[in-house]
Amino acid sequence: MLLILTAAIWGSTFVVVKGALRDVSPLLFNLLRMVIATVVLAAIYHRDLFRLKRSYLAGGAVVGLCLAAGYSFQTAGLARTTPAKSAFITGLIVVIVPLLCAVPILRPATMRRPSLSAFGGAVMAFGGILLLTTPAHTPWMSLLGSINAGDLLTLLCALGFSFHVVALAHISPRLPLGALAVLQLAFCTLIMAVALPAFEHPRLDLSPRLMIALLVTGVLATAVAFTVQSWAQQRLSATRTALILALEPVFAFLTSYFFYDERLSTRASLGALLILCGIGLTELLPMGAHGTAHEAPLPES
Repeated sequence: MLLILTAAIWGSTFVVVKGALRDVSPLLFNLLRMVIATVVLAAIYHRDLFRLKRSYLAGGAVVGLCLAAGYSFQTAGLARTTPAKSAFITGLIVVIVPLLCAVPILRPATMRRPSLSAFGGAVMAFGGILLLTTPAHTPWMSLLGSINAGDLLTLLCALGFSFHVVALAHISPRLPLGALAVLQLAFCTLIMAVALPAFEHPRLDLSPRLMIALLVTGVLATAVAFTVQSWAQQRLSATRTALILALEPVFAFLTSYFFYDERLSTRASLGALLILCGIGLTELLPMGAHGTAHEAPLPES
C-alpha cells in the first residue's frame, strides 16, 4: 500500500512540476528541489554521516551524476511536452535497464542476462513511444521525424535514470543505505549547481505555486518517497516492487486528466498501452534486484 502511495506521489508530480515551470527555469527548479531533499535526508540519516568513509565518495559521485542527468533531461523535456507523455516515456527505464544488462561489463552481479522476452518488451515499448509521441495523422514512414524536442529530451532522461539504476546495483551493496542516500543527492546537487550557469539563464518568480511544488517534490517525492521505497524493498521482491511502481505513469495520466484536462487520442492511448505491456513483459522476468528511476535498489533477502 505504501508503494502504491509512492507511485501516486511520483505520478502526480509531473503535473505539479509542469505548473511550476511557469515560474522557474527547469535546471534551477531541479537544483532547488535537490537542495531541499538533501537537507531532509541528511537530517533523517544524520547518524550515518558520522561513519562516512573516503571510499564512499566515488560511488556517491557516480550515482549522483546519473541522477543529475536523469532529472535535468526530465524537467527540460517536461517543459516541452505533456505530463502524461513524459511519465510514460520515463517509465521506459524498466525496459532499458535489462537491455543495458545485456552488456557484460555493465551487468551487475545481482542481475541476470536478459532473455528474448526482455528484448520483445523493449520492441513493444519502442513501438508504443512512436504512437504516443507523434501526431495522430503522421504517416508511418515519417514517425521518427515527427517526435518533438520534449519527447527526445525525456528519452534521454529515461536513459540517464537507467544508468542510475545500473550504477546503484553495482554500488549499493558496498555502502550503507543512509550514506548512499545522502551522498548521491549531495553530489547530484553539486553537479546541478556547477552545470546551471553553463546551460541555462536562471529565471525565478517565488510564487505560491512554485513553493508548493518545491516542497512536494523535494520532501514528499524525493526524501520521503526514497525512505518509503527503501523500507518496502526490504520486505518485497524487486520484481513485485517494480511492477507496483510501473503504476506511476497511470497516476500521472489520471492527474493530468483531472487537472489539465489532457486527453489521449486513440492512437496515443494504444501507444501508452503498448508501453505498459512492454514494461510488464520485461518486469515479469526474474531479472534480479533493480529499482526505478528514483531510488536505490536493495539486495533481496
